[in-house]
Amino acid sequence: MQWQGLNDLREAYLSFFESKAHTRLKSFSLVPNNDKSLLLINSGMAPMKKYFLGQETPPSKRVTTCQKCIRTPDIERVGKTARHGTYFEMLGNFSFGDYFKVEAINWAWEFFTKKLEIPAEKLYISVFEEDDEAYDIWTKQIGVAPEHMVHLGREDNFWEHGSGPCGPCSEIYFDRGPEKGCGKPGCAVGCDCDRYVEVWNLVFSQFDSDGKGHYTRIDHPNIDTGMGLERLACVMQGVDNLFEVDTVQNIMKHVSQIAGIHYGNDKKTDISLRVITDHIRSTVFMVGDGVIPSNEGRGYVLRRLLRRAARHGRLIGIHEPFLYKVCDTVINENKSAYPELAEKAEYIKKHIRVEEERFARTIDQGMELLASLIDEAVKSGSGVFSGDEAFKLYDTFGFPIDLTREIVEEKKLKVDDARFEQLMTEQKTRAREDRKKSGGIAWASEALGDLGVAKTVFTGYGELATDAKILAIVKDNEATGSAAEGDTVILALDKTPFYAESGGQVADTGIIRKDGAVLEVTDCKKNAAGQYLHSANVLSGTIETGDTVTAEVDKQRRASIMRNHTSAHLLQAALRAVLGDHVHQAGSLVTPEHVRFDFSHFSAMTAEEIKKTEDLVNEKILEALPVTTEELPIEEAKKRGAMALFGEKYGDTVRVVEAKGFSTEFCGGTHADNTAKLGLFKIISESSVAAGVRRIEGTTGLGVLKLFGEMNATIAACAQNLKAAVPAEVVSRAATVMAELREKEKEIEALGARLAGSQVDDLCKNSCDVCGIHLIAAPLTDAKVDTLRLLCDKIKEKDADAVAVLSNLVDGKGSLMIACGSNAVAKGLNAGKLIKELAAIAGGSGGGRPDSAMAGVKEPQKLSEALEAAPGIIHKALGQ
Repeated sequence: MQWQGLNDLREAYLSFFESKAHTRLKSFSLVPNNDKSLLLINSGMAPMKKYFLGQETPPSKRVTTCQKCIRTPDIERVGKTARHGTYFEMLGNFSFGDYFKVEAINWAWEFFTKKLEIPAEKLYISVFEEDDEAYDIWTKQIGVAPEHMVHLGREDNFWEHGSGPCGPCSEIYFDRGPEKGCGKPGCAVGCDCDRYVEVWNLVFSQFDSDGKGHYTRIDHPNIDTGMGLERLACVMQGVDNLFEVDTVQNIMKHVSQIAGIHYGNDKKTDISLRVITDHIRSTVFMVGDGVIPSNEGRGYVLRRLLRRAARHGRLIGIHEPFLYKVCDTVINENKSAYPELAEKAEYIKKHIRVEEERFARTIDQGMELLASLIDEAVKSGSGVFSGDEAFKLYDTFGFPIDLTREIVEEKKLKVDDARFEQLMTEQKTRAREDRKKSGGIAWASEALGDLGVAKTVFTGYGELATDAKILAIVKDNEATGSAAEGDTVILALDKTPFYAESGGQVADTGIIRKDGAVLEVTDCKKNAAGQYLHSANVLSGTIETGDTVTAEVDKQRRASIMRNHTSAHLLQAALRAVLGDHVHQAGSLVTPEHVRFDFSHFSAMTAEEIKKTEDLVNEKILEALPVTTEELPIEEAKKRGAMALFGEKYGDTVRVVEAKGFSTEFCGGTHADNTAKLGLFKIISESSVAAGVRRIEGTTGLGVLKLFGEMNATIAACAQNLKAAVPAEVVSRAATVMAELREKEKEIEALGARLAGSQVDDLCKNSCDVCGIHLIAAPLTDAKVDTLRLLCDKIKEKDADAVAVLSNLVDGKGSLMIACGSNAVAKGLNAGKLIKELAAIAGGSGGGRPDSAMAGVKEPQKLSEALEAAPGIIHKALGQ
């Protein structure tokens, strides 16, 4: 099975369905868009509801996604078991009135048995007890044996949620083998044991339910499938749970390294490692999608996860902020599929570290108080922990009530939830009254919520400094009437020149000032209510709601952003001219330093195409084309040829940006007013983002000068290290050095071969006889894999009756290699089969040909045990 890594499996699935004419969509944000029924996206289908319900037209009748999901109902069980988690990814393929059961079933089977090469005998299928159509497709068209088919009832195999689209399901199970079963007679699909794992659920939405038990057949039924990526990875990697999957395990190893402990050594520390590993995955993605810690809504979910993880860090001896460090590993393991995590790395780490530090400031005192309160409750014998004390811990020390519940339940106590909720209601009532008194600010569930003030008027297209009035001040996620030096706040102004992050363009930064007060603006976002929210640090003085201030954008930074944004428009037009009209923007990021432009194209650009594109952009820059902006009715804009960004929603009136005679696009961003102001444009890189999507990174103006300076410095350094008299000689000198290195490599290879020959003689002298086989089993510490392979080849050549079992240990990683001589193979030995048994002893897996095989191991300390087992395994393999 070549598709084993979690990231490989994700790409294998999405590319497979792209080959079936599905449009690949990026994962939707964890924050639902215009769906108040959910706090966070919890399934692959959730963002698709608008398409299934006919509220919006899907981008294609066939869609495939890998959707980020968060589920928290079982949060208390995370850590206590090895199977529960809050974050997961859901693979799905969807049909909106296009294909149906035949295609969905055939493609599912093809993906498993052909693409992933899962043996058919390992797969079992369940169908709804009344769905003969699906049963016949599986058995008569696919050829699944009836004994691998199971009929299940409505509770298991019929999907419906109130009124609306619904239908039968067909689930695909993987048989992990009898050793994973319960051993009871009749153990089969549907048993609660760990043998049969549900991997993929195919939902056939063929009915419309009125919610009262009446079902009407839909004329154009839909397909909705869901397969947990981590669960698929468990199957493909042969591991028992998500915490052993490669990417998740790497995160846990980082936590273990910080704590100085190892997973599997102690049940209590294993619980904490699982909690931290799961929760840091969830929180990184949540913060990356704009969720920030707060006391309500999804912000509370985030705070709860972070503080639960921080507490478990203390349980394993970590007493300083550490979760922000683990973010690097989470991002690194996921950035191939979610590059935005890398782009927002500092933002994510900052938010997580601030929350850790905030919790750390109060947790010690709070934990000490909680411990004494628990002792009192235990001594009282009531079995109840005071709701008043639980509220005090929440209100004074920032303890989420769920964390308090979890801790007291460890002592067999229950929180007086009724009293706690009563105190919470009273506090909210007081807060509402206070907000009315402070000017009607309604700070809702999170920092980007509606502040209850007027919309902000954006003046930044025409000016970079504006006198404005402060409408609201938010500090520590709470509305406040003032702020002073040292505070970090969010401000809402009645007018602003600051561009809010939108359409791929980053936000402006700059200064807000009034007499005696200066604030540094570090970010600006626009919420759904039309308020521009300025993130700012108070450098000096004080400010109050109602103050008149001067808001001033950093001019040089804005100019760099404008140059790069205009270059993105020129770049798209140039790409369409060079590559063809199929090119469309698939995303962008415009910063002061560079422009990143994603576009639809089906192969890597050649060096000639890149040069033509870059030359054409620079040609238009040197032509000094005027760049104009105009607001037009959307239909008029389309008639003028304005290009819209795929997937974006536009109103009746749109802003059109035109570089005269060359580029016309819908755009709300800021731009240079003449292409000449871009100076020059330079393509830095061209790469792949996904199947059919390429990415160009480029820069303009001062960015080009900086790039050239860096290049010159690099060339000068190369010249110095290569001992070239002048930079112009670098190429010839490099060629000479490479030629010399190749000669040295040949000499090293020849020397290695001679050394290997002498080692082979020594190894063969120490062979032992096992049923006529000359067994050579030896550990070669610090030997590289190539050395093992060379020695095995030499042993096979030297002795046809030999079986070599060699191991190594390099940088803490162990490997096994087995080679069988031709006579040994003829006697029935198979290196590929032998290595599976031997590697399993050291927690590894591998395979290979009958004469040669290798494996990596997870428990290198057991390599000696594996070598010692070789004679017995060979003896058994020969049947003697």
